[in-house]
Amino acid sequence: MIKRGKPTQHKCSFCGRSEQEVMILVSGMDGQICELCTEKAQEIIDQELRKAGVNPDRGDESAPKSQKYSGPIHLIPPRDLKTFLDQYVIGQDTAKKVLSVAVYNHYKRLQQASKSASDDVEIEKSNVLFVGQTGTGKTLMAKSIAKLLNVPFTIVDATVFTEAGYVGEDVESILSRLLQVCDYDVEAAERGIVYIDEIDKIARKQDNPSITRDVSGEGVQQGMLKMLEGAEVQVPPQGGRKHPEQKLVKVNTQNILFICGGAFDGIEKIIARRVNTQVIGYNKKEVERVDKENLLQYITHQDVKNFGIIPELVGRLPIVVHLEALDIEALRRILTEPRNALLRQYEKLFAYEGIELVLEPGAVDFIAEKALDYKLGARGLRSLCEAILTDAMFELPTGVKAAKDSKKQFVVDRAYAEEKLERSQIGRLKAA
Repeated sequence: MIKRGKPTQHKCSFCGRSEQEVMILVSGMDGQICELCTEKAQEIIDQELRKAGVNPDRGDESAPKSQKYSGPIHLIPPRDLKTFLDQYVIGQDTAKKVLSVAVYNHYKRLQQASKSASDDVEIEKSNVLFVGQTGTGKTLMAKSIAKLLNVPFTIVDATVFTEAGYVGEDVESILSRLLQVCDYDVEAAERGIVYIDEIDKIARKQDNPSITRDVSGEGVQQGMLKMLEGAEVQVPPQGGRKHPEQKLVKVNTQNILFICGGAFDGIEKIIARRVNTQVIGYNKKEVERVDKENLLQYITHQDVKNFGIIPELVGRLPIVVHLEALDIEALRRILTEPRNALLRQYEKLFAYEGIELVLEPGAVDFIAEKALDYKLGARGLRSLCEAILTDAMFELPTGVKAAKDSKKQFVVDRAYAEEKLERSQIGRLKAA
């Protein structure tokens, strides 16, 4: 029953406001409540639901989000997955094959889990570890495959986690990101894929003279053990640090595929010591010639363990694959071929101003050569392009887009690229 503006003695049973002080007063069996207290009560309910891992914000409108991953599982063959990755990632055929097979097998595991449990053979998940220099495409592959998947997918950074009890985020916050992606649908999250980036940054510090604990290294690795293998984990819905008054969500990681990636800077020295072992004696066998320019191709689990990853965690990452260093040809293709190629991005930026950007082959070759010299991988390409095109992007825009029939053209040749790079901060630093 709702009463409006009647001069009665009714008051809100919660705040004590009279009927004249409020717009709406809802009467019940033994009391009344005004619209202000109703809104406050709704805020308290929403807050408690969020702590419990339930999204109360949009009511029925949130259903399509949670239903995004509730449909049937469609098997995508590894060849199709790799073909899709080829549109975004140049080279790295071995890594793309491994990732495609791992994702395909994950789909098959999900199909087996949805069938009857009469089958005695249970497919175990095969977590993957990517090892490669910076700028070779580890994170790009993860982001690209996420566009095609029909399972929850999230990318987390291992550098924010610390050992339990210290400032930072708990390891369980990895799954908080996965829950947020699927709108806190626990059933959908339990069949998702997690990419853990910068896994090498939590390596155990060897010969550490400090008497303090290595709270961001070995302790974090130990916290990941059960999660990667498969266990029921208590997850804080909003991430961060767990505390006693917080309501936790139980997530089973048995069917969650974990893909880890890291640069592992310096692991080449460990590989070199192992492959260059000399065989002394009369029965010396012919030693296979070692490619010293690409030592990562010889990486094994033993090298990862010697780098500082504890043996228990290495055993839970059965697939270790390396990413090849980029050469000039690969850098040149990265500039021009992918669907989201760097030059296409700059062409679009200039097109907004009614200007057609044209980079001659000589300029593209020069950018690729300099990126190889700086040893920053594909990330170095953007720095070079910014240094070369900054003056043009500053001077050419006039504030008014040119007409379509009077479209201007801006051509960048090798001489222009060399001149602008020499005058830039990057060029002066390299010359010094």
